[in-house]
Amino acid sequence: MPSASQIRALIVDDQQSIRQVLASHMASLGFQGVAQRKDGKEALEYLEANPTHLIISDFNMPEMDGLALLKAVRANPKTKKSAFIILTGEANAGLVQDAVAAGVNNFLAKPYTVAKLKEALEKVFGPIR
Repeated sequence: MPSASQIRALIVDDQQSIRQVLASHMASLGFQGVAQRKDGKEALEYLEANPTHLIISDFNMPEMDGLALLKAVRANPKTKKSAFIILTGEANAGLVQDAVAAGVNNFLAKPYTVAKLKEALEKVFGPIR
């Protein structure tokens, strides 16, 4: 049972308000110091220097979308073991299939509740305290 405060996390979304709300929700679950980046390109730069246990990424972003980020994370020996959750407002079967094939750990549909966020996280890490 991991402690949320021990899980290093990165939120990637082009909308600052979404990043801030998600970080706040994660803080309410016990996460500390959650990093934030606005697109996949910035996220990859951050990940090179900052090992991270968890990446929660929006699907639709400029520069590099969530699926491209997922593929880049899985292709890099430094980051390939990071848990990856795609945050999306789309109900697209093709996206789900592509993300599963690329190694996504879970999905979180927008809009979500803190309870749904916790459920998505616990499907990846087990019970979080």
